[in-house]
Amino acid sequence: MSPPALSNAVSSALIQWPREPRDALGLALWDAAAIAAATGGTASGDFQCAGVEMDSRDVRPGDLFVALKGEAMDGHRFVETAFARGAAAALVERPVAGPHVLVADTTAALHALAAAARDRASAVRIAVTGSVGKTGVKEAIFAALDRASRGQAHRSVRSYNNHVGVPLSLARMPARARFGVFEMGMNHAGELAALAQQVRPQVAVVTTIAPAHIENLGSEEAIADAKAEVFGGLMPGGTAIIPADSPHCERLCAHARAAGAKIVLFGRAAHADVRLLDAIPAANGGSLVTADMGDTRLCYSVAEPGEHWIANSLAVMAAVRAAGGDLAAAGLALGEMGGLKGRGARHRITAPGGHALLIDESYNANPASMRATLHQLGQTPATRRVAVLGSMKELGDFAPRFHAQLAEPLAEARVDYAILVGEEMRALASALGKGAAGALAGGLSFAHCDNPAEAIAALAEYGLTGGDAVLVKGSNSVGLGRLVAHFAGAV
Repeated sequence: MSPPALSNAVSSALIQWPREPRDALGLALWDAAAIAAATGGTASGDFQCAGVEMDSRDVRPGDLFVALKGEAMDGHRFVETAFARGAAAALVERPVAGPHVLVADTTAALHALAAAARDRASAVRIAVTGSVGKTGVKEAIFAALDRASRGQAHRSVRSYNNHVGVPLSLARMPARARFGVFEMGMNHAGELAALAQQVRPQVAVVTTIAPAHIENLGSEEAIADAKAEVFGGLMPGGTAIIPADSPHCERLCAHARAAGAKIVLFGRAAHADVRLLDAIPAANGGSLVTADMGDTRLCYSVAEPGEHWIANSLAVMAAVRAAGGDLAAAGLALGEMGGLKGRGARHRITAPGGHALLIDESYNANPASMRATLHQLGQTPATRRVAVLGSMKELGDFAPRFHAQLAEPLAEARVDYAILVGEEMRALASALGKGAAGALAGGLSFAHCDNPAEAIAALAEYGLTGGDAVLVKGSNSVGLGRLVAHFAGAV
């Protein structure tokens, strides 16, 4: 074909390329007129924004900086810093020297902007909550849908899952997005109901129910009720995805039925709609999973190690199918996912005799996730196993019992040395030092430290050698990320 003929053929193909309504949407995330219309504010002039940010330290060129006012901090103090970092405009309650939209209340304006972002996009919205695993499941669902839609999926970043993070994540959703995946967390009853009403998801996933935040809620049953609030925000005809193996399955299903949701169960149980048929270890440390989806069977790899990730993968598959996504793309995404910072990232550390493995689970901890990750440590090939465990927070009066009960999973994991960090870990130290518990732990050697600096010194004194495997896990407020950074470098 001659060059002119080739050019004509290409032009003809481009002309015939199917157009969709979203093709007429603007490419900018927000412009001044759209922000003003959404918030009822007054724009100082024309501008366009590529992102939305509430922390001046995280502002990137082109962002809209939202000057939120809290009890202890006023974002208006940092407007100049935001502009210096490249903010295109600010959302403010008083005029500033720079492009801005003036509103009566910036918090209310952020919520209004979030609602406008939700309503202008035709994206299928997926909400993810649960006591354990919600961030990882959220990331996996996003990876699957982003792959299938060629980059037209959106999700909440980090753990932006509260009354500020969820509307911020919504406000960041492009008008052209095909999918939106939003993590939702809570500490008290009623919080998830409000978040779900903001997102109005078509799909809602509960990963699992465990005694996280039991200090505020009092029982696992109350936790299940609070997590089930997410179903109340479902759009008509929406889907509730529920763990079939949970002892609270029927309780969750009752809430979903009351909300008029379609129910999809996932897990090992015979009554699960997405049911695990088989899982065998894979060469990379993950698993090869076979699942029954009712009308089809799937076989796929999960890169992340651990029994909990096998269950997580079933929830991901259920959510992707409910959202109208591509199951093959989901399988590929699960096979390629790496551990997240603070949530399973693995680091090879140079040590005498070779390399040691450091598993970074420093971002969060509760009794269920502690047991799961200790079990995985026990399955990890190693010459010696070391557990650096930080206190589990928000357990209230249950804290001493739940911490002391970690003696058993420590023994089952065949841990050689434990470093216990934080006041709440004194209960585990006491259990390990007593007769029955000490025998159960096989005479496990341990040290109790008050803070991460002492833990760093204790691990340095113990001395890592080639072949060691080190698990670092605790609630984020304990600060064990400092220990990870010290031994694994800047992460």
